[in-house]
Amino acid sequence: MTLPRRPGAAAAVPSGPSADCTADSAGGLTFDLALPDGEERWDAALLLHRRGSGTGAEGPVRLPLFPFGEGRLRAALPSTVQLAEGVWDVYVSLGDDGPQRLRPGVSDLSSLVERVPGAHRTWLGVRVPYATRHGNLSVRAWLRWPHAEVGDLWIEDGVLSLRGRLYGAELATGAGLEARPRQQDREPVFVPADVPVGARCGAEEGELFCSALPLAELPGAGEWELWLRPSGSADPAERPAGPVRIARILDDVPEKQRTVSYPPCSTPTGTATPYYTRDNDLAVRVERAEG
Repeated sequence: MTLPRRPGAAAAVPSGPSADCTADSAGGLTFDLALPDGEERWDAALLLHRRGSGTGAEGPVRLPLFPFGEGRLRAALPSTVQLAEGVWDVYVSLGDDGPQRLRPGVSDLSSLVERVPGAHRTWLGVRVPYATRHGNLSVRAWLRWPHAEVGDLWIEDGVLSLRGRLYGAELATGAGLEARPRQQDREPVFVPADVPVGARCGAEEGELFCSALPLAELPGAGEWELWLRPSGSADPAERPAGPVRIARILDDVPEKQRTVSYPPCSTPTGTATPYYTRDNDLAVRVERAEG
């Protein structure tokens, strides 16, 4: 099935059907559409198409639309259905008509705020519907486990301090924060985490971790990704779990890079600024001082 191209930067705000979205705390989504003609239909479907994917095995996810009230259709994306990480554009198909891009309606995402993953799950699926810059409806999806969710974050006296919770793994002696350079010619920087006695909350609420990274220890300019190493051991056979990327995805903000910013911190050689990547992963940008 050939899907229409997304509009270019100069395209006008699209017209056509819109969908209201409701999220549940388990990770499921419900889409409600109002048909212009108000007629009951049984030949409609909602399509989710991941950007950058092909039309074969990674083609659109098709969800049937059923009549739900007068002139309305409803489709459900259960929390048990996995979506690969990325941006999924939302379309509607009515009968023999080609897929048509959907616009965002009213969204109820209150259940996503401060969401706590279940203790017995084996994977974590996060889906956040949002309006694109072109006025279309898309869904940002994450698929992770284990997961390290950052909570509080602050900078003081040249030190980046953060607190968060680790889900799907346990912290062992020697756990710590690891800054990984995107440049291949540099070594990671490891900082032991501070896990106060009595701070662990168990699998139900996640393992609480605290860590402080002296920003001056990040040598040279560049981008540094922040990871949580549940054990200080470098031997994979001795680690209870491999390094886990630190991110902030358990809320209703799909693109933190555009909405959340932190002030730069002065270092002996320049500045260091924490930021969120396009995937809402936590990173630090180090810049040398001029001259």
